[in-house]
Amino acid sequence: MSNVVYVTEEGLQKLRDEVRHLETVERPKISEQIATARDKGDLSENAEYDAAKEAQGLLEMKISKLNEKIAAARIIDESQLDSSKVLILSKVKIKNLKNNAVMEYTIVPENEANLKEKKISVESPISKGLLGKKTGEKAKVSTPAGDIDFEVLEISR
Repeated sequence: MSNVVYVTEEGLQKLRDEVRHLETVERPKISEQIATARDKGDLSENAEYDAAKEAQGLLEMKISKLNEKIAAARIIDESQLDSSKVLILSKVKIKNLKNNAVMEYTIVPENEANLKEKKISVESPISKGLLGKKTGEKAKVSTPAGDIDFEVLEISR
């Protein structure tokens, strides 16, 4: 995987924690399931054994993909970002000009997006429409439901 993955320090730690959990908790569980199934006799007709081996393969693939992401990860240096305009890691307060609803989001790398925490992906339509805008500027955001006009009320880090 040669694609660089931009992450925050927190996002990189979450990836590392997930790999650690998979390797230290999930991997031993599956190994135990395989051993238990193997003890039941004939492996050629043992569905439990086949299912455990398949789960092991999926787990190892997931661990491998996470390790590739970690290897390709580049931490975003917040001190180098211009806080006068909307960029990745900006906390932005916007107003929907159609219904006057005010929303606040933090724009984060794609793999760290979490709507419950008001973190939206830099790849989302709203983020793409806001990137580069300054306080007071208007942005037209194309969504599947049509274009929406927003005004940038505030930008912070």
